[in-house]
Amino acid sequence: MPVAAARPISLTASQRHRLKKMAYGHKTAHQARMRANVVLHAARGRSNARITRETGLHLDTVRRWRRRFAEQGMAGLADRQRTGRPPSFTALQAAQVKALACQLPAETGAPLSRWSCPELAREAKVRGIVPAVSASTVRRWLAQDALKPWQHRSWIFITDPDFGPKAERVLDLYARTWQGRPLGPDEYVISADEKTSIQARCRCHPTLAPGQARAMRVNHTYGRGGALAYLAAYDVHHAQVFGRTEPRTGIDPFMNLVAQVMSAEPYTNAKRVFWIVDNGSSHRGQKAADRLTSAFPNAVMVHTPVHASWLNQVEIYFSVVQRKVVSPNDFTDLAQVRNRLRAFEDRYNATAQPFQWKFTTSDLNDLLARLDRHTADHQEESSDGPAT
Repeated sequence: MPVAAARPISLTASQRHRLKKMAYGHKTAHQARMRANVVLHAARGRSNARITRETGLHLDTVRRWRRRFAEQGMAGLADRQRTGRPPSFTALQAAQVKALACQLPAETGAPLSRWSCPELAREAKVRGIVPAVSASTVRRWLAQDALKPWQHRSWIFITDPDFGPKAERVLDLYARTWQGRPLGPDEYVISADEKTSIQARCRCHPTLAPGQARAMRVNHTYGRGGALAYLAAYDVHHAQVFGRTEPRTGIDPFMNLVAQVMSAEPYTNAKRVFWIVDNGSSHRGQKAADRLTSAFPNAVMVHTPVHASWLNQVEIYFSVVQRKVVSPNDFTDLAQVRNRLRAFEDRYNATAQPFQWKFTTSDLNDLLARLDRHTADHQEESSDGPAT
């Protein structure tokens, strides 16, 4: 029988560019790369037999993709729709399970704090949504909409009536601005706070260093060696930390930290030194601001809004201390804790760079606008009641 002639292939510039990207792209799937190579060889006028020899593919495979490209173009290189086994669940059933996952368990009467995939599968069966469904199927349905009802995040609503102006003052200081004017070279911004109750936990057995295929091992049982407070003042624009340890927090320990910083240059003779603090009892309210100015006339206390310690950059430094110094906690006594913290300050100050603070006053205005819209919508929903 005569052999059918190979289908001629002619490529446009766009098709050639796309095929070359498929054939030589590092992230292209193997099947797509193979099909593109067949078409490129065919476009050079090569026979199916020669393409078979050069690519190592079966002759029927080369014929198939050459023919499909000649008939359908680039679309012919895609996989055809396969029928497969009919779905076991309808789209409505999957949507009902997703809707169940978006409800709090308490609202449905389930004695749970949050859903898991096995619990959702069980609840869907109890409600008659499906006769039976596996937890893995429920997990796959939820993954389609990135639903993870077993996770939770805590949050706190803004309660400070002056949140906007207070937060704006702090953010302006981070941008080296105060009351609309840029700060001078002899003006400094200090972020200060206390990290309370750092314990000395003496492990009953020595901590084992990590080894091959083995993580560090820390004994679970320990003896308590007391606790102390760590106070730190962070120069926002020069990335320098001044810290001290005290038996407890309070007004006097905080003022000791202030005196430690303000007695050193360049802060002693600075024009102004702004102290950003939260609303902790050691430095709360106007009395604390007056106390600071009375002791150091060039010091200005600036409070963050209530429940907004995240605006205080020293909290970032404390998170570094928690990860690199305190945890896992294995200290023989409080003296070792003090020495470790003091040594870490020197190590940190030797290489530290200012934090890349990205939350600006523009972001603050956007946040407040979203909260205003949320509040207005909530009040509108609350005011809508049943018709009488």
